[in-house]
Amino acid sequence: MHGRDVRVPVLVLLALLRFAAAQPWPNCDIRSGNYSAGSAYENNLLQLIYDLQSKASSSPTLFASGSAGAGAGSTVYGLVLCRGDVSASDCFDCGTHAGQDVALICNRTRDVVLCYNQCYVRVSDTDFLASANNSGEVYLITGTHVNSGVDVAALLLYAVTGLLKSTLQYAVENSTRMFATGQLMGLDQRIPNIWSMVQCASDLSLPQCRRCLEDLKAQWWKEFHQNGEGTRMGGARCNMRYEMGDKFYVGDAMVKLQLKGGLVALSPSPSPARVVVPGIMEGKNNSVGKLLGIILPIVFVAAVAAITLYMWNVRKTRRYQITELPHPTHMVEDFESIKSTLLSLSSLQVATNNFDESNKLGEGGFGAVYKGDLSGQELAVKRLSKGSNQGLEELRNELVLVAKLHHKNLVRLEGFCLEEGERLLVYEYMPNKSLDTILFDAEEKRQLDWRKRFNIIEGVARGLQYLHEDSQKKIVHRDMKASNVLLDADMNPKIGDFGLARLFGQDQTRDVTNRIVGTFGYMSPEYVMRGQYSTKLDVYSFGILVIEIVTGQRNNGQYFYEQNEDIISIVWRHWAEGTIAEIIDESLGRNYSAAEVLKCVNIGLLCLQQNPVDRPTMSDIMVMLNCDTTSSLRTPARPTFFVEGSSCYSYNTVSHSSPAPR
Repeated sequence: MHGRDVRVPVLVLLALLRFAAAQPWPNCDIRSGNYSAGSAYENNLLQLIYDLQSKASSSPTLFASGSAGAGAGSTVYGLVLCRGDVSASDCFDCGTHAGQDVALICNRTRDVVLCYNQCYVRVSDTDFLASANNSGEVYLITGTHVNSGVDVAALLLYAVTGLLKSTLQYAVENSTRMFATGQLMGLDQRIPNIWSMVQCASDLSLPQCRRCLEDLKAQWWKEFHQNGEGTRMGGARCNMRYEMGDKFYVGDAMVKLQLKGGLVALSPSPSPARVVVPGIMEGKNNSVGKLLGIILPIVFVAAVAAITLYMWNVRKTRRYQITELPHPTHMVEDFESIKSTLLSLSSLQVATNNFDESNKLGEGGFGAVYKGDLSGQELAVKRLSKGSNQGLEELRNELVLVAKLHHKNLVRLEGFCLEEGERLLVYEYMPNKSLDTILFDAEEKRQLDWRKRFNIIEGVARGLQYLHEDSQKKIVHRDMKASNVLLDADMNPKIGDFGLARLFGQDQTRDVTNRIVGTFGYMSPEYVMRGQYSTKLDVYSFGILVIEIVTGQRNNGQYFYEQNEDIISIVWRHWAEGTIAEIIDESLGRNYSAAEVLKCVNIGLLCLQQNPVDRPTMSDIMVMLNCDTTSSLRTPARPTFFVEGSSCYSYNTVSHSSPAPR
């Protein structure tokens, strides 16, 4: 959860034991230090708690915050937030317990959280009230894992998700106190009643409250959704709770839902969000696939489309003995790995100011990318175009592949959202955007000195090596180009956009397709001419990228009319003539290592060899990049796809395939 303080949240497993209200679950930040008995700090602390208990118990929102004391080392900040359904007297009693427990339980620690059944109390010597962050968190898990079988467990998971979402929405849209309770009426003995509650401190605005609760819900998805019969997550600004079986709050539920072939609103007042999740059918033929969550409808459509297209292609191309091999089937465990990244549409609308044009970072073939701020963390939100079948395929690839990839040179997928027809992918924000926006701009490229350029080459090579050799699955990116290399604040590169990526089997080395997708100028000849692709396709694209970084020129298949040559032909000619210095980007001046530039050009040309077998692997490239001399490097042959009159293949002579450039 973004924006919280650096303390480690307390996680308690209650294992079926319900503690009495007078027994708190503490979070004692020992890093804050201790105070002495009878000190000015202790006197101020106790005075503040008793003052806050009076104010909270007499407030309609059962909340109070403030500070006591003045001067270094003696000022105390604190708050009391009682559960929205308890009586004023119970709220007052909870404050009394806090005053009695605060010194004893945490051994006079300065920063203390006491989480009771009826209230949340925090005191600290730092002014945590100045921030809207939900600091001082305590996580409580009730009971054990639900062992009712895969079907029931999956249904239960999404039922709880729908209940929490409806309760949250009621709290921020229909409650004057930013407090709401909910009930999911059970299906049968396997799915009992489920009770929910959400609450925000009354000093938050409605957007702040929504963001705080959305963060808690996302944290629940990420950490605790499989861990028990109930979960309670509380902090200084908001809290969220659900329990199976017995109701834990007082009064009727504000939101009532029923599980009956789906999640249906019964009698809320006024109307809350209507949430639908997959139902469950009786009998032995229950489909686990129907219960796999919010992403399943889209994945199902994509799968059916892929299978249909595959069968059509098989019939169409059988006489040519070239067929589109089916995409790898994504199993249940694949989707299990991505559930933790689910985000709500409302939180992303707030983060991007409802996808305002002023926040747009760029636009590509699959949709626009917006800058967003979610709880203090900057993000890039890709909004896939509605009705794009290619977008469905990209979505599947990004969710199933990228969620499993973790490397410093790959862009991190932070989450996704599939609500109300929207398909949103959320990535870490890269402040320097993509490499092409800097490298091919006459003014911007000046900030890319040779050291940064070499670091970018090395970082991209390291990322591709991970994809090809070091990740759990062998992955071919298939669209490696400058616009898919993103740069962080320090110009460190990260590979992004895995919409065209393909997963290879353990022993698989290449595949064949009759639908060529990618970007002209970066595609290898065997891919363009015969539909064959392997990791050596990415190696070829990497070679093009290296040449672009050295020369500062874009290789897009267009000719340089003065020479009637493309950039690869020009580089090869100067390499053969020993005049490489003439093609180095002028913006570098003479501030570069001639040996490193020569080495990079050598590597780039080796990557462009016509036969894929003659191209190095990415691990070979990493060794070459880190060697001290160029004498040990293999001498490249004339690269393929160069232009010399009309006798050789050019980028514009590929006509018998059906490319779909992005």
